[in-house]
Amino acid sequence: MTTWAIAMFWILLGLAVGQAVLAWRFARVLKHSSPQSAGGDFCPKTVVILCLRGPDPFLPACLKAVLSQDYPEYDLHIVVDSREDPAWAIAEQTLAALDARNVRMRPLAAPGATCSLKCSSLLQAISELDDSYEVIALLDADTIVHLTWLSELMAPLAKEHVVAATGNRWYVPNTPSWGSLVRRLWNAAAVVQMYCFRIPWGGTLAIKLEVLRRSDLLKRWGNALCEDTMLYAVLKPMGYRVAFVPSLMMVNREECDLGSFYRWVRRQLLTARLYHPAWALVVGHGLATGIAQSAGLVTLGAAAFLGNGQAIAWIAAGMGLYWLLMIALLAAIESGVRHSTKSRGESLPGMGVADILRTLAAMAMTQGVYAAALVSAMFLRIVDWRGIQYRIERPAKIRMIEYKPYADTSESTCSRESL
Repeated sequence: MTTWAIAMFWILLGLAVGQAVLAWRFARVLKHSSPQSAGGDFCPKTVVILCLRGPDPFLPACLKAVLSQDYPEYDLHIVVDSREDPAWAIAEQTLAALDARNVRMRPLAAPGATCSLKCSSLLQAISELDDSYEVIALLDADTIVHLTWLSELMAPLAKEHVVAATGNRWYVPNTPSWGSLVRRLWNAAAVVQMYCFRIPWGGTLAIKLEVLRRSDLLKRWGNALCEDTMLYAVLKPMGYRVAFVPSLMMVNREECDLGSFYRWVRRQLLTARLYHPAWALVVGHGLATGIAQSAGLVTLGAAAFLGNGQAIAWIAAGMGLYWLLMIALLAAIESGVRHSTKSRGESLPGMGVADILRTLAAMAMTQGVYAAALVSAMFLRIVDWRGIQYRIERPAKIRMIEYKPYADTSESTCSRESL
């Protein structure tokens, strides 16, 4: 028993150190960066595309913010699921109050049977663009951007070999419900992985139109469940880069319950299964951390039952070090995010003793929910998003089972988020 406990100690420590190296690298990128804005000769005419289905509590604030950008030449094109969709009335009322001139709103003309509604909306919006636009910028309705968001997103594109730029989201729930805490912790690990594997986030994503049309991305989107995860794998063989913009860690304050988080994270993992270039590593990491911690708990219980003090000490030390290091890494990343948001006048709350204890409990919960969602996503064949079911046969063979207008099912905003 003692030998096994010692082995578990080193396994847990090895997993913790491996994650620490990646997380610390990401935290340093955030901490040692400063916002860069497009300027001089490079301010390409840009269209911001916003795809809507169903009401979003942050939509009015999102529209006000995106129409107040400090950028010389851009338009906002909105594609709504239908004129009867509740998002249409919300957007129409907000736009009327803003008296915006650089905006156009259209209903989705023909939902595609072989892709998600968001992909259908993107393809429609892009097909309607004239040749004056050089860049598209994608935005989610739950993202409230700051004044220089678009300019910062454009800045990396001044380099010829950089054809796409992206930020990421950082959850800071107003009230720390268990679902919101678990999502915050899972997302903290996810953004590190996305940075390491150069996976963009569709909630803040810019792509040069020339390259978009020259690649086969538009064709792929016509047979895809999501638009962002595949981007790096398509562009890298063409010799292009996707740039991460550290100043564009976008704070999201939505609430989430555990059931909604499970459904949401399962969709995130499904898109990773379909399009992530290193899906095997995602699965390996998820299973390794889940199994190691479960084995640690079982070993601790067995050692306590047998009264083996040495084994208890080794396994308790391993698990204690693992969780303390995870807390330290979360604090380091959050410090980097705080540095990114400080320049735009957005503050983040600190962590007190009570917050740390609650976070430790949520970490154990996160591992359990994540493991269950990961196993489910590995075999998932039918997925539901905002009332629409899709059948998944393979990455390039997606089938909408039946189109239905949006109906409010009183689901939380967590499960209403885009894929």
